[in-house]
Amino acid sequence: MSDPLKDLVASGSQTVGPFFHFGLTQGVSGRIADSSARGEHLRVRVRVTDGAGEPVPDAMVEVWQANPDGQYVEPAARDGRTPPPEFRGYARQGTDANGVCEFETVRPGRLPDGRGGLQAPHLCLCLFARGMLRQLHTRVYFDGDSALGDDAALVRVPEDRRATLLARQVPGEAGVWRFDIRMQGEQETVFFDL
Repeated sequence: MSDPLKDLVASGSQTVGPFFHFGLTQGVSGRIADSSARGEHLRVRVRVTDGAGEPVPDAMVEVWQANPDGQYVEPAARDGRTPPPEFRGYARQGTDANGVCEFETVRPGRLPDGRGGLQAPHLCLCLFARGMLRQLHTRVYFDGDSALGDDAALVRVPEDRRATLLARQVPGEAGVWRFDIRMQGEQETVFFDL
């Protein structure tokens, strides 16, 4: 008896096309937390550039995070409660002509790392862009946070590359943090294989 799977041929992969973000980001807000949410309010400005340092004007950035108590919000809680409207825990934005998008949120709390320790406060970030076969995953940590040395994921990143995962405060703009994503080349952002 012959193997029916032996004659199957894999189909070609397709990259994300140039217009995908129009349908996925129209009418979507970059607000993860409303002004009434508890916690330290901040804005995270994300800039996406390619290997030559040029802005990527049609990328899509998704961010999700824990609340100030270090808990993720479930869309529909197991006990039937709906999540509080002031903190959604998730947002998506398309980049503008300068490769920039911005998220309004609160500083996330520390989460258990599954090994008895705690992770440093961070945002989980997923990047979609034309020409990519798969989305890229990374984390956004906050420069100067005293918990950075305790984060099990961050300490596994070579020390000379950790700076690519740090958001930095924007001078003269209270509560605004900037995170640069370099898709490839010198100072390429560390991406995680999930």
